[in-house]
Amino acid sequence: MSARRPLPRWADVALLPAINLLLAFLVSGLVVLLVGENPLHAIQVIIYGAFGYGDGFGYTLYYTTNFIFTGLAVAVAAHAGLFNIGGDGQAYVAGLGAIVVALALDQTHWLIAMPLAILAAAAVGGFWAFIPGYLQAKRGSHVVITTIMFNFIGAALMVYMVNRVLKPASSMAPESDTIEMGGRVPQLREFSSFFGYSPVNLSIVIAVLALIGVYILIWHTKFGYAVRVLGANPTASRYAGISNSKMIMITMTISGALAGMVAINEVMGVQHRLVLDFVAGAGFVGIAVALMGRNHPIGILLASLLFGALYQGGQELQFVIPAITKEMIVVIQALVILFTGAMEGLFRPSLERSFMLFSPEQKSEAIERETAKTES
Repeated sequence: MSARRPLPRWADVALLPAINLLLAFLVSGLVVLLVGENPLHAIQVIIYGAFGYGDGFGYTLYYTTNFIFTGLAVAVAAHAGLFNIGGDGQAYVAGLGAIVVALALDQTHWLIAMPLAILAAAAVGGFWAFIPGYLQAKRGSHVVITTIMFNFIGAALMVYMVNRVLKPASSMAPESDTIEMGGRVPQLREFSSFFGYSPVNLSIVIAVLALIGVYILIWHTKFGYAVRVLGANPTASRYAGISNSKMIMITMTISGALAGMVAINEVMGVQHRLVLDFVAGAGFVGIAVALMGRNHPIGILLASLLFGALYQGGQELQFVIPAITKEMIVVIQALVILFTGAMEGLFRPSLERSFMLFSPEQKSEAIERETAKTES
């Protein structure tokens, strides 16, 4: 009998991420100790900064919104056995679709501009992901390599578009015209003073709808079943009559469209114009979010909220404890990403062996060995 067995579902989705997160916080605590500060006080500051007052909570939700979109983008592709690490580029280029519609309709009403901008951003982001999907499906180019390259291509394209096409002649700053009120996504502070001056906006509603939509799509539709079959066994998928190349291209397009929703949050909800580097690495954080959330919408929601709290709480920590610099905050965030993302399987072998000791089969074998010893 093998010395290891697969973890129970609850241990895989809850216990293992919790252990990884605890280890990340322990190592982060050592970093705080190295500068002579109290780690427990630092944790209290992070929690208060992220959830303790309206402004802080609003900023946490603002970051969470971006991470939900990019986490879902990675997760949808992952269910098809694809590793889409081009979320940054897809979200960035999708800003073109959002700004064009927003500027064209900013004299109307956000109820008109927002849905059309969502479609435009989804179309551009989806197209930017479709190309690597096509190259993988039809030419055998690995999607990891092509999505990496398309991040750089997208960055270069956006520099050209912002500086040479969208920048007003009277402006020296690398940014587009400012969107008028009719083309902006309303911020939650317009409905409740609780959120203070935080930039969280109605894009968070789109994020929640995206979580629900992805859950239905992947687990309650024929298409979602085909996606999961492709991810589990491409050979069986082909034998079942599923067009793997078609599924790859469609799945990548959906993935890119989800990443493109970051542009709605940033361009129309926060910046109110198109600026350079507005994605700010959210696409790469989405990889850790998807891994930690086990590619499930509920897990992605919780992981996004965690990273949103770390981003906002980290800024509060830097303000309250000056000895903890911005670079140290980045290190702490990186440690969480490292242990919950890149090294998420670090404790899996040990946990599998531990659960094996308590399995009914193992107990039965132990009883049989004791009985044999007694009889002999």
